[in-house]
Order: sequence, then structure tokens, then C-alpha cells
Amino acid sequence: MRRLWHSIGLVPLLAATPALAQLVPPVPHLPAPLSPDRLLSRVDDALESTTDRVAQRLEAIRRSTAARLVRAYPDRIALDPDGNPARAGEVVVDDPDEAMLATLQARGYGVLTREEVLGVRYARLAVPHGRSLGQAIRELRKLGASGVTADQLHATSGSVPAKPAPADMGGGTVVGVIDGGVAGATLRAGFASGAPRDSDHATAVASLISGAGIVRGGLPGARIASADVYGTDPAGGNATAIARAIGWMVEHRVSVVTISLTGPANPVLGKVIAAAQARGTAIVAAVGNNGPAAPPAYPASYPGVLAVTGVDARARVLIEAGRASHLDYAAPGADMLAMGASGRTMRVRGTSFAAPLVAATLARFYPAASAGQLQAAIAKVNAVARDAGARGPDPVFGRGIVCEACRTPAQ
Repeated sequence: MRRLWHSIGLVPLLAATPALAQLVPPVPHLPAPLSPDRLLSRVDDALESTTDRVAQRLEAIRRSTAARLVRAYPDRIALDPDGNPARAGEVVVDDPDEAMLATLQARGYGVLTREEVLGVRYARLAVPHGRSLGQAIRELRKLGASGVTADQLHATSGSVPAKPAPADMGGGTVVGVIDGGVAGATLRAGFASGAPRDSDHATAVASLISGAGIVRGGLPGARIASADVYGTDPAGGNATAIARAIGWMVEHRVSVVTISLTGPANPVLGKVIAAAQARGTAIVAAVGNNGPAAPPAYPASYPGVLAVTGVDARARVLIEAGRASHLDYAAPGADMLAMGASGRTMRVRGTSFAAPLVAATLARFYPAASAGQLQAAIAKVNAVARDAGARGPDPVFGRGIVCEACRTPAQ
């Protein structure tokens, strides 16, 4: 455990982040004489204590944010049984047959839509008035419905301080961005009310793929396929919207799709991702910014998804970086620039901005979707990744740091 904290350089990173720097404990008074071993032991104890406090703070922020969303939009957003924000008054059932739907309708559930994405069938049901999401989910499971879940919302994994300008689109490989809308994208589609609508976060992500002004892109000249799952809907970013966006990417034969959003596991979304992978579409996803003690983030944790964490300019993993059930790569995610308003640059931070650099690197070796060629392309990414931390793949950096030269340093 102690070696892990040394590897991510915790104290310097906290000092560089004002909000988190307040969590650094005061330097203890060290009596003389003090051996190096005792000194290191005390430092390790302080680092471990600080990390625990940061994790608790991040979890408190996550819960507080969810509660504020519910208060602000009580008719649109509710908490699922695990405390995750989801679309209010709606549940999703995996491929119900006609008999099951008749049973559910007799119990007062309304069929909002029946949908199929890449061969994955599901129904969205309206919950009867007066029943919570938890009550509805428990009732439907007792009735024998399969894959019953709320339509959970997914949050972005980084922040931008200003409205970005369009990225530089060329004539190269198409890379997919599922997020808000990307200004200037070659292909655009909306999967929420008010979409497609240009988004600060999504356009900054895209600028790190194709480049914009002085901002380096991981794949200069790439074209962007933008699927906006937020639009103007406060309950946007839900699992079924992301599933439909993935289906759209596959229909347009996009080889690599990056998703800088995180949420809980959802059976329908998991099935759609597996179906997309079977058709040759690679999914790259950020591990999120809820801290290393947070539950595993999705879609990064689905099997076969390339999970990405972020590092700063000194190759230290971001203290706020979340985790997934597996980790594939690290990439720059702080001390860097993306394109800002009116062509101005801005500082960005978060695992959101690491994922597109990995996606761009993979797309360089995988320009066309072909399931039989994907592993060979991933092997080429492995070859250019710089091994960091323990020798070989490890849970801190995955298979190594990718695209370090892609960082446009923040002055």
C-alpha cells in the first residue's frame, strides 16, 4: 500500500490543487534524532491518512451532487436503490415478451418505448404514480422480469472553465465522441431532448483528438463523429441514450469511440457495448474522478472496454482518478491545455481528457472497424505505451502511459 502512494506522488499533487490542498495534514514535529526508516514511515502514514480524507470528501461531493440534482429536478431525476441519479418514474426491462408486458401493464406500468439496438431488445416503462424506483424495481423482479434497472445518469469526468471553440477537423480517420455535442463535428446526432447542442466538455475532448489551434491532438486531422446524449435534458446522459448512441456509431462504421462519462453498471448498456465490440467497434472510457475508493466506474468497467486513468505532467496519477474493474492505460489528464472560447486556450483536468488521447492513439492503428484486426492494433498501442510503476501491467498505470508527447503544457 505504501509503495502505491509513493508512485503517484500524492503530496505535490495536492499542493497544486487548491481545493484538495486544504486536506493536506500539517507537517508533524519530528524529534531528533529520527532515522530515515522512521521518517518514511511517518510520511507514509500522513499520505495514507490524507488519501482516506480525500476519498471521503469525493464521495461526499458525489452524494451531495446527486441530492442537489433530485431537488432541482424532482420530476425528472430520482435516486435508484443504490443512490445513483436516474430518470425519474422510468425503469428499463431487458427484452420482455408479450405475456410479461401484459402482466406489467395490468399492474399499472405503461410502455414508453420498445427499442432494439444492435440486436439488444429492451423496454422503457413508466412507473405507476406513488411508487419509487426502488419499489418498482423490486416489484418487477418478483414478477419475473429480467434485467430490471433504473435508467441511470452518467456524469462527465472532467471540467472546462470556458466555452471551447471548434476543433480542427481534417479528412482523416473518424473518431467517435459520446458526450455532449462537439462544435464543428463531421457527423452529428442527438439522443436527448434539445440535442445535438454544442458542449464545452465534449468539444474540449474532441480538441485533444484532432487538435485545435496550438492544442496538440493525438491524431491531427481526425474527423469527429459526435453523439450528444445530453442536449438540454437535465436527465440526459442516461444509459439507454448512451446505448442508442453506440448503435449509431456502429451504423456509421466508426472504429474507435471514446466516452468520458461514468455511472453504475447497467445490463442493457453492457449488452449493447458487447454487441458493438463483436462488430469491431472499440470503446475507450475514462475511469472517472470519484477517487480510488469509489465503486468501479462504467462503462470503463465493462469487459473489453479500454479503461483509462489520467496522469499529471510528472507522470503522477491524479489523486481524484477513479477506478474500474480493470485498467488498460494512463494518459495525460492535467497540467495541459485544450481549446477555449474564441480560439483561446484553457487548462483542463480530469480523466475525461486522458481517454481521448488513448482513443486517438488506437485510431491511428485502427482506422476501420474490423473485429479481426483490433487485437493487433491494441498490441501496437501497447508497444508505444511507456511502462511506468511496477514492471509490466499494473493496477496504477495499466499497460503504460500513452501519448505523453500529446500534452500541450499549461504555462
